Amino acid sequence: MKAILVKSYGEADQMYIGEAPTPSPKAQEILVKVHATALNRADTLQRRGAYPPPSGASEIMGLEIAGEVAEIGEGVTRWKKGDKVFGLISGGGYAEYAVIPEEMTMALPSYLSYEQAAAIPEVFLTAFQALNWLGKLQAGEKILIHAAASGVGTAAIQLAKAMKAEIFATASASKHSICYELGASKVIDYKSQDFQEEIKKYTEGQGVEMILDFVAANYFHQNIQSLSMDGRLVILALLGGMEVEKFNLGLVLRKRLQIIGSTLRVRSLDYQIKLTKEFWSFAQPLFKTQELKPIIDTVYPWTEIVKAHTQMEANKNIGKLVITL
Repeated sequence: MKAILVKSYGEADQMYIGEAPTPSPKAQEILVKVHATALNRADTLQRRGAYPPPSGASEIMGLEIAGEVAEIGEGVTRWKKGDKVFGLISGGGYAEYAVIPEEMTMALPSYLSYEQAAAIPEVFLTAFQALNWLGKLQAGEKILIHAAASGVGTAAIQLAKAMKAEIFATASASKHSICYELGASKVIDYKSQDFQEEIKKYTEGQGVEMILDFVAANYFHQNIQSLSMDGRLVILALLGGMEVEKFNLGLVLRKRLQIIGSTLRVRSLDYQIKLTKEFWSFAQPLFKTQELKPIIDTVYPWTEIVKAHTQMEANKNIGKLVITL
């Protein structure tokens, strides 16, 4: 089969379309003919050699797929050849064919295209895990979502709205409109405003019950100050660094805070299956009514994969970058 490969770790121009062995589905797996996949930060890090795939996963990039069942493995009962499906995988999405566990696969509904479906799994599952499973967001609570115009950010705004939370967000000024459109009540320009001061002002000094963060070290002090009593900080990435200096742990005790870190790719298969099923049970009716929707910035043919990676690394996209094969 053809697949997007990497000559050597480095810049986006190291990627090319080459030949790779077609995978075979093992027991309880299906082989999918991929029609669309999507970009994630993990892909750009993997391309640079900074985020190797989990043991046993494909070395080919790509964490989400939408396509048709081409072959079923031993013991598969939920799917048959020709079924339209989509889902999250641990690697291998940048290829004509990819394997996915039977129980990780979702049926592609008629109201979603392959491109739309490919833009859902990674960002919505990540956001659902963070808000529901980890942060335990409740109706009426206030949440601050950083990088709110990103793929996970746009998913998180929509999910938080569906959970009936009050949403504050940070994004550059040019991306504020989409955040408001999706449900944010206040969007803060992180380049020109101090989000800690803005949160203090808009919550009358009380702070927010939950913060969803991807920046980490550079925002840590402000995040802690922005949390209310019993607040929860969920950290999903380290874009602003890993080391925090001169932090007073007394604040964590006095405010009874929870600081939670998580990734999804290296979670156990059982964990990911349970998360997928719970998410889809919650979200499927909301996608049908368009209360939830995949936010797609650009759809690229896979011959333009270098351009797509370059756009993501320049932080120019709002929502997802999708690749069609």
